[in-house]
Amino acid sequence: MSQIWAGIDCGKTHHHCVAMDADGKALLSRRVANDEPELLQLLGDVLDLADGREVTWAMDMTGGEPGLLIATLVNHAQELLYIPGRMVNRASDAYRGEGKTDARDARIIADQARMRRDLQPIRPGDEATIELGLLTSHRIDLVADRTRTINRLRSVLTGMFPALERALELTNAGPLLLLSGYQTPAALRRIGTSRLTTWLRNRKVRGAESLAKAAVEAAERQHTAVVGETVIAKMVHTLTKEVMSLNEKIAEMDKLIEGRFREYELAEVILSMPGMGPKLGAEFLVAVGGSLDGFPTADRLAAFGGVAPAPHDSGKTSGNLRRPQRYHRRLQRVFYTSALVSAWSDPNSKRFYDRKRAEGKGHVQAVLALARRRVNVLWALIRDRRCYQVLPPATAR
Repeated sequence: MSQIWAGIDCGKTHHHCVAMDADGKALLSRRVANDEPELLQLLGDVLDLADGREVTWAMDMTGGEPGLLIATLVNHAQELLYIPGRMVNRASDAYRGEGKTDARDARIIADQARMRRDLQPIRPGDEATIELGLLTSHRIDLVADRTRTINRLRSVLTGMFPALERALELTNAGPLLLLSGYQTPAALRRIGTSRLTTWLRNRKVRGAESLAKAAVEAAERQHTAVVGETVIAKMVHTLTKEVMSLNEKIAEMDKLIEGRFREYELAEVILSMPGMGPKLGAEFLVAVGGSLDGFPTADRLAAFGGVAPAPHDSGKTSGNLRRPQRYHRRLQRVFYTSALVSAWSDPNSKRFYDRKRAEGKGHVQAVLALARRRVNVLWALIRDRRCYQVLPPATAR
């Protein structure tokens, strides 16, 4: 058992470390810069305090700002535990004092690591998993930027040309290309349906005729020019170009993610599961740290992914199951999204989903139940290193 526990409250430029012994006595409290020489000095001082005893390090972040700290500790074969920030905040109510400081948070982290036995170890993983983590995180940022830009585009276009905003699906490439060339009702009426269709077809837009017809019909319903139409049209054009640029960046990122993911040894096993494409598969690998070593059973994996309901009993009430409060959000999205896709693409999944709906469960409940069942299957496939196969339903003899 570890004899020294070092809790670290992570920050951008500085971290705060508190080391304590088995009795909960603080042996060290220090603010250190996020710089290799100071981190090495901290490591050496804590190891000196341990005097040959084992040291367990605990922190409230697993990547990003404490990346150098984690790499330094891993390179020196140190044991690392992760304690979520939410757990630190809840535990703080049980400690003396109401103020919030980095030193106090670090002490709470160290003390919780000393007492708890349910904390997840931090496994940096191999190079492929780290690269996939960087790529998928960047893709999430790009998608969030695109969503914000599309929302701004909708707002601006509604202020000038609401009929066109209603007629266009701005998440598709065709409507964006149309807006890059024509923004105002007058411009669309001048070009007309026939020439606009030709213009769109020359740019290889699918459904060019129906798109052109919808746009011109919207223009025919508005003959009033709003104040500032020229400026608003320029804003629409600029925002449209930004969305198109973000679409290109996301498509490029998808290719990088797929290429890196397919190099992983279990890629084909994961992809054989209906609903699990390269992007969801990459996010799954990142969430579990590249392997299932930390999940000895499928139940542990399901609980970590938030698809295993937790009991919420009180008094005479029992058997009340609710969604757990502590789980990996991105992994739950992977399980839920892949189950949703498989419900209509995989015969086995569809039968299970239909049976749950027939039992009276709602759509979300049925998909979550399917996701839980699929975790068992995926865990077994990875364990046995074999691909998923759709078996035909047994016929009565």
